[in-house]
Amino acid sequence: MKVDAHHHLWDLNAVHYPWLMEDAVRFFGDPKPIARDYLLAEFSSDARAHGFDASVHIQVGAADGKAEADWVDMVAARSTNWTMVQVVFCDLTAPDVVAQLDAFAAMDSVVGVRQIVGRAPEEDAKTGTNDLLDNPDFVKGLHAAAARGLSFDLQLIPELMPRMAEVLAQVPDLKVALCHAGSPHDRSTDGLGLWAENLRHLSALPNLWCKLSGLGMFDHDWTPTKIKPIVSQVLAQFGADRVMFGSNFPVDSLSSDYHTLINAYEELIPKGDQNAVFGGTASAFYFDGRQ
Repeated sequence: MKVDAHHHLWDLNAVHYPWLMEDAVRFFGDPKPIARDYLLAEFSSDARAHGFDASVHIQVGAADGKAEADWVDMVAARSTNWTMVQVVFCDLTAPDVVAQLDAFAAMDSVVGVRQIVGRAPEEDAKTGTNDLLDNPDFVKGLHAAAARGLSFDLQLIPELMPRMAEVLAQVPDLKVALCHAGSPHDRSTDGLGLWAENLRHLSALPNLWCKLSGLGMFDHDWTPTKIKPIVSQVLAQFGADRVMFGSNFPVDSLSSDYHTLINAYEELIPKGDQNAVFGGTASAFYFDGRQ
């Protein structure tokens, strides 16, 4: 099974995404070009052309996380020629987190949850999402997710990695997937050096995997040569059996088409590692014998 381990879909008539409708440039760029329906048929057509036959849908800032999860669950159930599971949004600090997680765990397509810890320095300063790291209810929520067999998708920036590693060390039975290689937003030599150093705090945890995804969000002019140090470092620290590819489409369609993205990763990932990175790792992490 070849798996795209990180992508999004949206039907603007079915679910409301406030960030997609705002007239504002975000850390990943101007969302106007992707402020349209992006459905499974379009995504799977691009992915299938490169041999993919399964994927992981990641929550993407819907106004109502449960409504998004219900819609994705319906899409997954109705698909007869594409296998898809989903990672849903859940506020792990909410008073009713146990009830929310029970409801999600009962849905056929749900395999994990995501609550973003960090997106980009400027946005994090405004939203205060980093406060999760010092909230004891967050750790309780992570334990509750693990108890229900749900994984956790972790999105944060390099500056938060050492503290996050301390938090995750308290929940050793939780499977964690690091989104976007930890968002190395500073692509200078010093910036990538700090990212690599901080990444070691996370890669040292045996229950943490890493996604090569979203690298175009902080550099729309990326090239294989420019992202090579990131790809190489991730593979060196985690090993291919803990690394998975994710397109982050349609967000990363702002910086390339699907064909260009796949070609770049095929160029950069050693042949012997490609089966794991393009499917084996994600299949074991998210699907766990479903297919």
